[in-house]
Amino acid sequence: MYLKLAWRNIWRNRRRTLITTSAIVFAVIASVFMQSMNRGSHEMILDNMLRFSTGYIQIQDYRFESEPSLDNSFPFGADFEQNLYEKHHRIESIVPRIETFMLAANDYSTRGAVIFGIDIEKEHAFNNLKDRLKEGAFFDSNNQGAVLGEGLARRLQLGVGDELVLLGQGRFGMSASGIFTISGIIENPIRDLNNQVVYLPLEEAQYLLSADGHITSLLVNPVSDRHTNSVTSALRTEFENSELIVKPWPKLLPELLELFEFDLATPRLLTVILYMVIGFGFFGTILTMTMERLKEFGVLLSVGMRREKLALVVFLETLFISFIGVISGIILSWLLIFYFHLNPVELTGDAAEAVMDMGFDPILPMSFASDQFYTQGFFVFVIAMIVFMFPLIKILGLNILEAARS
Repeated sequence: MYLKLAWRNIWRNRRRTLITTSAIVFAVIASVFMQSMNRGSHEMILDNMLRFSTGYIQIQDYRFESEPSLDNSFPFGADFEQNLYEKHHRIESIVPRIETFMLAANDYSTRGAVIFGIDIEKEHAFNNLKDRLKEGAFFDSNNQGAVLGEGLARRLQLGVGDELVLLGQGRFGMSASGIFTISGIIENPIRDLNNQVVYLPLEEAQYLLSADGHITSLLVNPVSDRHTNSVTSALRTEFENSELIVKPWPKLLPELLELFEFDLATPRLLTVILYMVIGFGFFGTILTMTMERLKEFGVLLSVGMRREKLALVVFLETLFISFIGVISGIILSWLLIFYFHLNPVELTGDAAEAVMDMGFDPILPMSFASDQFYTQGFFVFVIAMIVFMFPLIKILGLNILEAARS
């Protein structure tokens, strides 16, 4: 009976209900949009770092972290790879890499370079590396060519078809040098790598560095990010008594996570201010509507309705309005964010140039993480319920005679 009475009450004055509901809908959309915009850029940076640098999970020699040397590489082959796939059914891909630092030179100058020996097919399946090519083509298993980052190629004034000299130290202190024909120029989304990276076929890099059959890191990528911890636990059990360690991406990128936390300080402050504005907006609306209904409350109390029951009906009205507003806000914000997620806003002018200089696409990315919808909806719902306590308090302390005469 009380539910039916409350439902009829909220639609007895449609304009009042729609005004209150619209305020809640706007609050949900505004809070979700701000959260999505803040998280979007972080997700883009993190995605680039995971796909082109660390991977979601990385296997390496336990000494490699403190001494990233080729001496601390480890053997890798088909049996090793197959054994890993059998350890957890949520492993989607395994990407071997050998990485070192060498000098890259042309006839006139020398630059420091980060050398990646990769299996191009596995690499492309993980991060679509071939799609980043600006000129030329990637090497295949029978090609000894090299692919340079666009920034490094520009610094060395080299192009497709030119020769690149690599000088450095291989495994166990052996000399490593070679001349490679440049087969392609790539735009790496990580600016530091774009200015330093040289990609070589994995077997060719192993031969150059006197590390046949060895790699420095093995990227293990789960089907979904939420499976990272379970896959990590399974692999740690497998390598518990070996010299290999397993690290999930939060352990590989602690500085980046700290930077994100610092960067979120201002948006969080703005979110708190937004919630305060939303709360005061609700309060103003509810205050006006409560004063308009004082006579109604007084009449109901004067004909014998108990205050507790009237407060219960008003609370149910509040619950209905808040629920309708939050659900509608979540649906509309989902549609809005989904549109901007598929069609991000393109930056122009100086803003676009600044973003491109940092190695990112000139767009305003929007996060489509599911938790931001129900989290922001919950916060707005709580604010609405707190503000709606005002009419309940007013009812419990209402003077019937004054209210009936108002």
